[in-house]
Amino acid sequence: MKILLSEDDFATRKFMTKFLSKYGECDVTVDGMEAVDAFMMALEDDDPYDLVCLDIMMPVMDGYQALVGIRNLEKERNIPDDKAVKVIMTTALNGEDNVKMAFELGCTIYSGKPIDQDRFEQALKKLNVI
Repeated sequence: MKILLSEDDFATRKFMTKFLSKYGECDVTVDGMEAVDAFMMALEDDDPYDLVCLDIMMPVMDGYQALVGIRNLEKERNIPDDKAVKVIMTTALNGEDNVKMAFELGCTIYSGKPIDQDRFEQALKKLNVI
């Protein structure tokens, strides 16, 4: 599995990289702009990501904006919904409005922080990526 993790917090980034690396190759970015760029390059190389984990509160471009950018790239390339990348939003923002917005923009799963390893693993199984 090819994974893209976009997380600006060093400790969370280190933890998530170690956790996700058990399941596949994990590329890491520190802001939403880098995430969209990495996603676009993977599509151009015909080696797309299977899973994208986006923090919401990031500099330059937040996770919502990055999610919109990723979904727009998929639309531009006529990628059907059933082949779209699975996106997990990881954030400390657990308010109902935040969750609703994430799903409206196209996230697949919303995971609050701190990350619970068992629940996150269950989410990955639910997505059929592990």
